[in-house]
Amino acid sequence: MKHTLTFRGGAERSGPLTMGQSNMLRCLLRDGAALTNIHDVWPVPHGSTTAAVLDALRALVLRHEALRTVLPHHDEQLVLAEGEFTVIVVDREDLHVDLPADLPRIADELARRDRDRDFRLAEELPLRFSLLTVRGEPVHLAVAANHVFTDGGALAVLREDWLALLGGADLPAPDSLTPIELAAEETSPDGKLKSEAAMRHWEQVIRTGPQAVFAEPRLENADGPAPRLTLRSRRGARALARTAERTGAPPATVLLAAWCALVGHRAGQRACVTAMPTANRFNSRLARSITPLSQDALLLLDLRVPGFDGLLRKTWGAALNAYRHGRFDAHRLWEMIDRTTTERGSHFARDVVFNDVSALNAFLGESDRTDLPEAELTWGPTQALPTRLLGFAHQIDPLLHLSLWADPALFERTEAEGFLTGLLRLLEAAAEGDLPLADLTAVTGVAPADRGPDWQRVDGCWVRPQAIAEALSEALDGLPAHVADEDDGTLTAWIATGGRPLTPAAAHTALLARLPARTGVLAPRRYVLVPAAPAGGDWRALRPLAEGSGR
Repeated sequence: MKHTLTFRGGAERSGPLTMGQSNMLRCLLRDGAALTNIHDVWPVPHGSTTAAVLDALRALVLRHEALRTVLPHHDEQLVLAEGEFTVIVVDREDLHVDLPADLPRIADELARRDRDRDFRLAEELPLRFSLLTVRGEPVHLAVAANHVFTDGGALAVLREDWLALLGGADLPAPDSLTPIELAAEETSPDGKLKSEAAMRHWEQVIRTGPQAVFAEPRLENADGPAPRLTLRSRRGARALARTAERTGAPPATVLLAAWCALVGHRAGQRACVTAMPTANRFNSRLARSITPLSQDALLLLDLRVPGFDGLLRKTWGAALNAYRHGRFDAHRLWEMIDRTTTERGSHFARDVVFNDVSALNAFLGESDRTDLPEAELTWGPTQALPTRLLGFAHQIDPLLHLSLWADPALFERTEAEGFLTGLLRLLEAAAEGDLPLADLTAVTGVAPADRGPDWQRVDGCWVRPQAIAEALSEALDGLPAHVADEDDGTLTAWIATGGRPLTPAAAHTALLARLPARTGVLAPRRYVLVPAAPAGGDWRALRPLAEGSGR
């Protein structure tokens, strides 16, 4: 059954997009709805009627400008003073309200179905609602959201407001910035200075950090859909609290440090680069804003310390620095990334994402349960994700509730389970005292990536020179190539041109196009063009036709 709800109120106005909206629009146009939009399931309080649910949704839309906004053009948002939206009611007579195990799963499927369909940006409001009822009694509201207008933090605020409205509360007027007000602030002189500072931070990370956190032989068949693995653990919450009390660090910082330590250990890296999308709601004027504030904060954490306590001290400052630089013009950012990676000869891979939404109280009601498990792992649905390892922290007290999506090429099911249980063991060990990071394999059961002797570290990145030569030869239609490191640790490529016209710049450009699919390939710092491959294998002895950096 479909209900069409009308609304009227507020003033119509328009303005430019915020940085977050522009960023998510770029992602939506590039990746599509299924990989960009988000969803949530809101439990309906027992005894609520369908009419009350609908009235609360109408009041919610009137309350927040973002929910009455469309994009008539890709650089302009328009707040509507009146309009309509629909709510689909799905009734299931075959279920029992007193046996609710399947209800959240069914509602989640409804929300995912609505999320995966494209929103009509110029005319459709940014939320879709499907109300699941059982013989007429509302039980769950499935919410699909256009990520151009909301993020996970905004959905948590909306759910809280909706529950209050459904309960008859008289809410004060919102006091957070609206998207149009935020866009004006971002384009002010002070806003532009902050954006420039963010650009410099990102460029420093991309120039100096590993181009890919995960670079290893197993990635040749990567990018398969990843199933969700969930850990729910009272043990983890207790260990996290004890470590925080012992060290004086906030629990969220302890969890982030543990995540980075184990990711870097598993990847065999000296530094961990992690994107942290939930980074911009620390400002009181933005805490309850209904707009996508979740641009990435990019963390580069140096792991070269003896113990966990030292890493924890580093994490606090590094995370704050990343959060400060998490608002930027996404279009200019990607122009900078393209320029920087071309100069470095690398490819920026958003390999690792850690999204701590625990402060948003995203999973209401968990604290009231008495049957919380000591440690429970469950598998969920599969989803395609543009990353290698994605972690969500939904709750940290009284339950540690984590979700993990791991690329199956890197983590078989038992390895993914081992990673989360290893994280739990790391926290428990850190609760007892400073954990030597050299003991991580023994403590967690997680071993570093297995790389053969043909892999080496160059410019902070794991690379395989033979793979670089193969990629270069393939990019140049089969011309013979040889790559080796020089005494100063930089890479040199020799290319046998066979009489074909070629320049170092053309060779560099051709190789860069091959980098995204090859994490063990980094472009050489020097290209040497020679007439033909050597008969005896000594490429250094050949007379160069031309040489240069290719940049």
